[in-house]
Amino acid sequence: MDLSVIIVNWNVKALLRDCLHSVQAACRTAPEISAEIIVVDSASGDGSPQMVAAEFPQVRLLASDQNLGYAGGNNAGAELAQGRYLFLLNPDTVVAPDSLAQLVQFMDAHPQVGAVGPQLCWPDGTLQSSRRRFPTPGTLFWESTLLGQWFPGNRHIRYYTCAGQPADETRPVDWVVGAAIFIRRETWEQVGPIDADYFMYFEETDWCRRCANAGWQVYYLPTARVTHFEGKSSEQALAARTLRFQKSKLRYAKKWLGGEWAVALRLFLWVTFAFQWAEESAKWLIGHRRALRKQRMTAYGQLLRHL
Repeated sequence: MDLSVIIVNWNVKALLRDCLHSVQAACRTAPEISAEIIVVDSASGDGSPQMVAAEFPQVRLLASDQNLGYAGGNNAGAELAQGRYLFLLNPDTVVAPDSLAQLVQFMDAHPQVGAVGPQLCWPDGTLQSSRRRFPTPGTLFWESTLLGQWFPGNRHIRYYTCAGQPADETRPVDWVVGAAIFIRRETWEQVGPIDADYFMYFEETDWCRRCANAGWQVYYLPTARVTHFEGKSSEQALAARTLRFQKSKLRYAKKWLGGEWAVALRLFLWVTFAFQWAEESAKWLIGHRRALRKQRMTAYGQLLRHL
């Protein structure tokens, strides 16, 4: 078996259907590649597993009774996989017809590469940033925080997102976004599964760092294209999404940068969330869009309690 496509789904039935159709079309475009599709459903309540079973009987379905998260779901799928390559693919994606063939051909020709990421695009066809450098301490304080909102063009984020590098150039990178990451099985077995303690966010960063430490290269391949409807699963619970993102950031900081950075980052995040809670409270008091302000106050309150 050449390829195992692993898709972890949570309550995005319509998008999952489109994703599966695109993967099947890409497989038909490259009949020389033997492939299987594995869907790991994380206790969806929208009928996703029933849809897969009824409309895609050839797909291997693992229906969990709990939400496994990105890491746990992909690890479970990898245990079932038989391919010499694993393609971890979000359900809110559509694969271009020639992308699977390009990814397999690239990996076959570059045995030193352990993982490769395709070029991600927004639904309107514009490019989506999908290649990164490993986070520095500055990155963690500026990325997805108030500082980043106030100063979006700052040097920390430009460095982190590889700003200035040509988007159409095949090149080695530190890590690629986990919405679509193509992995050599030999590398997976050497590096090990994704750290499931992340649940969601930073898990692909962590895995690619372990990959690099084991001597493998990670590449970005822009000729292989995947459309990504970003965040359609996680946007269903925005407060939980933000909390998981920042907790994963803290875990990454402690694991790779040291406990003192994690402590400083936690304090910084708490202060910024407290500021945002106070800002929303002031707007609520003067009667400005009170329903929205109440919703945001509740969300920031949850973040302050559970961070």
